[in-house]
Amino acid sequence: MTILEMRDIKVQFPGVLALKGVPFDLRAGEVHALMGENGAGKSTLMKVLAGVYTNYEGSITYKGEEIVSRSIPEQRQRGISIIFQEMELLPNLTVAENIFLGRQPTNATGTIDWRRMNRDARELLDRIRTPIPEDALVSHLSVGQMQMVEIAKALSFQADVIIMDEPTAALTGKEVDGLFANIQDLKAQGVAICYISHRLEEIRRIADRVTVFRDGGYVGTRDAADLSVDEMVSMMVGREMDDYYPRVTVPRGDVVLELCDIRRGHVLKGVSLVAHAGEITGLYGLMGAGRTELMRAAFGADPYDSGSILIDGVPARIRNPRDAKRHGIALLTEDRKQQGLILDFDLNKNISLANLKAAMGPFGFDERKESRHNQELADSVRVKTPSLRQLARNLSGGNQQKVVLAKWLNTDSKVFIFDEPTRGIDVGAKAEIYRIMNRLKQDGKAVIVVSSELTECMGISDRMYVMHEGRMTGLIEGDEMGGLTEETVIAYATGTKTTQSFPEEQ
Repeated sequence: MTILEMRDIKVQFPGVLALKGVPFDLRAGEVHALMGENGAGKSTLMKVLAGVYTNYEGSITYKGEEIVSRSIPEQRQRGISIIFQEMELLPNLTVAENIFLGRQPTNATGTIDWRRMNRDARELLDRIRTPIPEDALVSHLSVGQMQMVEIAKALSFQADVIIMDEPTAALTGKEVDGLFANIQDLKAQGVAICYISHRLEEIRRIADRVTVFRDGGYVGTRDAADLSVDEMVSMMVGREMDDYYPRVTVPRGDVVLELCDIRRGHVLKGVSLVAHAGEITGLYGLMGAGRTELMRAAFGADPYDSGSILIDGVPARIRNPRDAKRHGIALLTEDRKQQGLILDFDLNKNISLANLKAAMGPFGFDERKESRHNQELADSVRVKTPSLRQLARNLSGGNQQKVVLAKWLNTDSKVFIFDEPTRGIDVGAKAEIYRIMNRLKQDGKAVIVVSSELTECMGISDRMYVMHEGRMTGLIEGDEMGGLTEETVIAYATGTKTTQSFPEEQ
């Protein structure tokens, strides 16, 4: 039974027609996935449905009645809830307090009825089969547990439609399995799920139908079971993609960065790594392995207890990011929104952040020089934007990542560290990121890629390190890379297999 139908939805932003009159329908008890490259319009459409964007054209019919989407609270009252990619929970409140925030039940005296609120929260948590205590502080929960609290919160509005935007982006494999089990339960209860994701294999696993958008337009709707991954990609990008992980052959240069016996409490337990010029070095590990912590130590963002860092064979004292930048190290952080960009700055200012000197003229800061230079950088990484005066927050995730890239290309760095460079990014934008990595490699830069996507790490890397619980357990290089299997890497990542000794490298 069709519970929702959207017809001819149009949304206009300054300089951009974000949605060009698109349709969408949803059936009770189904998972309907929305796919498309970053900026294709899928999140925009769901934000119209959720009441985030209210300036739209077209019609929405919900449960047989035509409605107007005016606000998030009004849509929630109707039974349409959205779980945003950046979760909106207050860490210093309990699970129950977050679920009923602003709607706490009261007793006869007008004070909060804590017993009833906790009981109602427990019933919602039981409904999705999660043992999270209703009185636990959200700050003590894992990302996966927070995702479950968001679902319980959505259900507290008696939601018949739940919109999930990139729900697995920060989850471990076990947490993803738990989320999918809960989605199956919700389907059995008749709840309809709108599911946005760039992970093609999980869409094939969880979705009943798939709708694809491209450049703000509607491409088509198909049953997920009838679509191969290659067909999904073709619909999304409008062309065949023969090589997901393009490679270029470059002679390996000298060691540029060397990390020796880096230690930090229980997080890093004597970790060593080298990165060569003209080579992409992969760093893989399961959540909590210490990959990001190691890279942040190398960049001076976090202190380390002992060990040494060498640049071009010379010991370097890196106490903060300024030291790292001076030594030619660039870090594209895991969280581009919080740590990579200033969202309320325009693109021009964001690109200039890492190197204001590039915009200096003979008489001081030269805005024309800045704009001209930054436009060249933005064009080199193919940022899609009507203007560099656009605020960073208005760009899609893939284009935000390209702006972070442009910012660091604005420096004379010799080591580029990419931490989760394609998280939340579509296949087309991923190909662009890989192209830039290869260009850096050809330019003789040392590139380090930290990724939790195993196929990506294997596909783009010339050599790979694997970490487990703060230790380096695997090094795969040379001929081994050609016959490398996922099973081998997972064995290193779980600590069931360990490289006996890392070869000495010069």
